[in-house]
This record gives sequence, structure tokens and C-alpha cells, in this order.
Amino acid sequence: MQKQVRILGGRVRAACAAAVLLLSGASAQAGLFDDDEARRAILDLRTRVTQLENDSKAHNAQVDQTLQQLQSALLDLNNQNDQLRQQIAQLRGANEQLARDLSDTQRRQKDLVQGVDDRLRKVEPQQVTLDGKQFTADPEEVSAYESATATLRSGQFDQATQSLGGFLKRYPASGYVDSARYWLGNAQFGARDFKGAIATFRAFVAGAPDHPRAPEALLAVANCQIELKDTRGARKTLDDLLKTYPKSEAASAGRDRLSSLR
Repeated sequence: MQKQVRILGGRVRAACAAAVLLLSGASAQAGLFDDDEARRAILDLRTRVTQLENDSKAHNAQVDQTLQQLQSALLDLNNQNDQLRQQIAQLRGANEQLARDLSDTQRRQKDLVQGVDDRLRKVEPQQVTLDGKQFTADPEEVSAYESATATLRSGQFDQATQSLGGFLKRYPASGYVDSARYWLGNAQFGARDFKGAIATFRAFVAGAPDHPRAPEALLAVANCQIELKDTRGARKTLDDLLKTYPKSEAASAGRDRLSSLR
């Protein structure tokens, strides 16, 4: 019995030993399998890390290249801006010079036109209106008449007599003749050349009886006659004034003068 027990016990221990060995083998195989998976995972991970590193390097290189391109473009843009600013400054300077040149040209043109106008005025006949009469006169003619009458207004009677007498000789057909003759009579009266004044005033009235100053000329003749003590002649002249120009202001003054003579 003991022997059978020992045999059974041996068999059990053998079975247990076999089971242990079997379990040990399975565990070893399982451990071996786990190590292979880990290696493969590690290798895959390393491969992925390496790929990521390579991708990162490539990306960084591309970023660096892009940054360099941007920096180069920005530098070019700054250079272009500087060139544009220089060109704008040059254009502004050119525009300012053009504006000055244009202003100078316009001023010279204006001066030229003014000079031409002045020269034309010196040679072209001018339209003149004097004592209700319109006519044309040469510039020199206008200047001579204005100069002579200005001399009379300044009280230089002798010189005015010469100037107005010279004007009538030089321009006998001038539209100024009637007025020049009237003012010549006044210049002679101022110079106390009463006989000369009488002749001039009578010539004036005879040549322009409708002139607005004709009544004044007759009154001036009477005044000259009074200065010459020719009372009878003065009364005759005043009578003619009242008959010929009864409504004139000179006629009103003539009536008073005639009353004083009587």
C-alpha cells in the first residue's frame, strides 16, 4: 500500500513537475512574445520620431527659405520705396521749376502783349468823345491836345497860346479844332491879348455855331471888348448872344453884364 502510495505520489509529483515545466515554457514563450512586440513598437516609434524630425527639419528649412524670401522681398520693397521717394522728390522739384518757368513765361507774355498794345496805341487812331462830338485821332494828336490844355490849366497862358496855336497849324482838320480854338481864345484872354482872343472866339463861333461852348465864346468876346473899353461893341455882342442863345447860362450872365453897361 505504501508502495502504491509512493508510486501514486511519484506520479503526482511527476505530473506536477510536468505541469510546472509546461507552465514555465508557456511563460517563457509569452515573455519572448512580449519582448518582440515591444521591440517592434520601439522601432516603429523611432521610425516615426525620425520621420517627424526629418519632416520638422524640412519644414523648418522651408520656413527659413520663405523668411529669407520675405526678407529679400521686403528689402527690395524698401529699396523701391526709397527710389519712389527720390523720384517723387525729383518730380516735385521738376513741377516747382515748371511752375516757376510757366509763371515767368506768362509774365513775359503779358509784358510782351502790353508792350505790343502800348505800341499799337501809339500808332493806331483812337476813338475820342469831346464836347458831345465823336471822332478819331492819332495818338500823337491826342497827346499834343492834352499837353496844350494841361499847360492852360496850369495858368501858363503864354505857353498855352503857343501850344494851342501850334496844334491848330499842325492839325487843321482835327476833330479837336473847335475845342482847341475855344481854349486858345481863353489862353489869349489870360495873357491879356484881348484883340487876339476876340478874333479867335469869333472864328470859333463862326466855325461851330452849334457847339455847346459857343454862347460862352460870345460872352468872352464881350468881356474882351469891355477890357478894351469898347462898350458899344460889347453891348452889340451881348445883344447877339441874347438873340442867338437866349436860353443858355451865358445869356443869363450876359443880361446882367448888359444891364451894368447901360
